[in-house]
Amino acid sequence: MDNILDGKATASYFDEEMLTRIAKLKEKDITPGLAVIMVGDNSASEIYVRNKKRRAEKLGFNFEEILLLDSISESELLSEIDKLNNRDDIDGFIVQLPLPKHINEDTIVNAVNPAKDVDGFAPYNVGKLYMNDPQQVPATAKGIMLLLEKYKIDVDGKNVVIVGRSNIVGRPVASLMLNAHATVTITHSHTKNLSEVTRQADILIVAIGRSEFITADFVKDGAVVVDVGMNRVDGKLTGDVKFDEVSPKASLITPVPGGVGPMTITGLMYQTIQIAERRANAKG
Repeated sequence: MDNILDGKATASYFDEEMLTRIAKLKEKDITPGLAVIMVGDNSASEIYVRNKKRRAEKLGFNFEEILLLDSISESELLSEIDKLNNRDDIDGFIVQLPLPKHINEDTIVNAVNPAKDVDGFAPYNVGKLYMNDPQQVPATAKGIMLLLEKYKIDVDGKNVVIVGRSNIVGRPVASLMLNAHATVTITHSHTKNLSEVTRQADILIVAIGRSEFITADFVKDGAVVVDVGMNRVDGKLTGDVKFDEVSPKASLITPVPGGVGPMTITGLMYQTIQIAERRANAKG
């Protein structure tokens, strides 16, 4: 099919750009440093971390994986975060969510130094994004924008409809789109006549975690459709969009898998390099 937004191929394209930038950093004796803290055993989190590690090592990062027992106290976890906040060789780090129930996720997110908050969840970075002066933004949102950029999809003046209002995807993508001069509508579980709204979209971004919820009736002819969903159904990975129905109507569409997933990791790596470049500039 010739209307695929190929996230895997686009990730490889950006890998080449990032390798060039990393080589320049290493000429200045700087290696981008990325760390991931993972608390307890979570099979989904383990897959995400493994994919991040594989990509970081391919690019030549200094990558550290910090594995902690799920019995760790909140104060002990905060101590681990403080260590990373103060390490010069770590440019960015993330605390893999979800966390055990006895640990307050907001407290942990707020403890990450905003300058190293490569996931873009710290309130400071959320505010910077909202004020059209972003530093780090959530990786999936960044990855989506890079994907559209590679396919030369100009969002200026376009009607962008986002299905889902999470802090990870919906809200940050909306802000990035507004910053790029799109007209943005955010829809969610309380939206009335959802299909009428989504049919107005030039670009439809779906992130609700409901397998194949968006069918052809929700999409206008020629729309660009970005499916962020990753749902496991009977052992098969599905998106939030019913691909076989929607693809014939879409001018471009992301598959699942192979669409937004690889670009999420690209967004994470891309922003870590940006932080490392700031470190290099500060070093002189």
